[in-house]
Amino acid sequence: MKKTPPVYGPFIATRQPLSRRHFLRGTGIALALPMLDVMCPTFSRGAAVSSPLAPEATPRRFFAINNNLGLVPKNFFPEGDAKDYKPSLYLQYLQEHRKDFTVFSGVSYPNVDGGHPADVCFITAAPHPGSGSFRNTISLDQFVAERIGILTRFPSITLSVNTRSRSLSCTGTGVAIPPEDKASEVFKQLFLQGSQDEVDATVRKLENGRSILDTVSTQAKRLGQGLGADDRERIDQYFTSVRDLESRLKASEGWEHKPKPKVDAKVPVDPASPAAYMAKVRSMYDLARLAFQTDSTRAITLMLDSVSTPVVEGVTETAITETYHNLSHHGKSDDKLTQLSALDIGHMKLLASMYGDFKSVKEGQESLLDRTMIYYGSNFGDANQHVCFNMPVILAGGGFKHGQHLGFDREHNRNYPLTNLLYTMVRRMGIDVDKFANSSSTMRGLEMT
Repeated sequence: MKKTPPVYGPFIATRQPLSRRHFLRGTGIALALPMLDVMCPTFSRGAAVSSPLAPEATPRRFFAINNNLGLVPKNFFPEGDAKDYKPSLYLQYLQEHRKDFTVFSGVSYPNVDGGHPADVCFITAAPHPGSGSFRNTISLDQFVAERIGILTRFPSITLSVNTRSRSLSCTGTGVAIPPEDKASEVFKQLFLQGSQDEVDATVRKLENGRSILDTVSTQAKRLGQGLGADDRERIDQYFTSVRDLESRLKASEGWEHKPKPKVDAKVPVDPASPAAYMAKVRSMYDLARLAFQTDSTRAITLMLDSVSTPVVEGVTETAITETYHNLSHHGKSDDKLTQLSALDIGHMKLLASMYGDFKSVKEGQESLLDRTMIYYGSNFGDANQHVCFNMPVILAGGGFKHGQHLGFDREHNRNYPLTNLLYTMVRRMGIDVDKFANSSSTMRGLEMT
């Protein structure tokens, strides 16, 4: 078969596009290529992406919590704006920490619709999750982990209650990260030291992973000879990213040799029944506090899958007789609304307890809550009507000037873009970028201390 000589001239329209399925191969390893000009149709080009600046040295953390069946709107949103707002029924349970959080109304993610499928967009803001062609985008925690994850033993932690398939975390290529739903297993990974044989086995896996680029270097150089200047630059950037990944693997090896932190807590007991919903939520809150307190990670997400939750047990104030999902579709039934409100109040009590626990942990002159942004809310503004606008959102801690209600227009087509809050949190993590998702600016009315 006659060998085709490499093409050294500029990219021209008559050249056949290279398939994205082209791989570099070596010793049983296949490494997929990035999207290059030669893979695109004629006149189609991608824009370059610049790298952000390094984050600030002092640790800040991010904790996202989504209850995917929302809250009864009339019981959640307060009256009045700014610092003089009158707390709603639900917010009364948080008033001990009033100066530590901001409540929002009239906010939503532009073009995030689709009802239940929108829960996976809670910290991505990817549009139209209900469409057949939907593909998610990178979640805020993974955006952070890519930039500062090497600084901690775990770049990020993805948690859930009552689901092992739905999570808030998503990679840069739109792939969902499966959540951990057993607090005991995560606790062991965080704080229980393995045997020397287990440590050695993990280190060997990490060492094997670092050799990927070396095994394909010859093919990579040969491929680069036939590319235009822009594609060669992309290939260089791509291999730089792989080298960066190898550096992370090397850092991970270092963590394996370091003793895990010791905490004054026992391994949590995982409730066997999904009906023990509130107990599971509390365990995850405690786990997040311990992970941040030991600086084991700086980004955690928690999906509270109320949709998959049966009749909730352990709510003593009100007899719960129907599944969480059925109660969310209350149709204005007084009995269902009473039960659903009891569940919502249960959430508020758990939030209040968590805020107190985070405040009790001191970091120098500040508390763990001062250093942690706790972003709580739902993709649903009203689960009864399956609408995703006017989302119930609370942001606590993180070094902002709180104690206020930031109210915006609650009309469907004029909700303030919540992506601006995501961008504000990215910046608060010390990451200097121009935007996140489709943000237009930082969050209006939310100032840093």
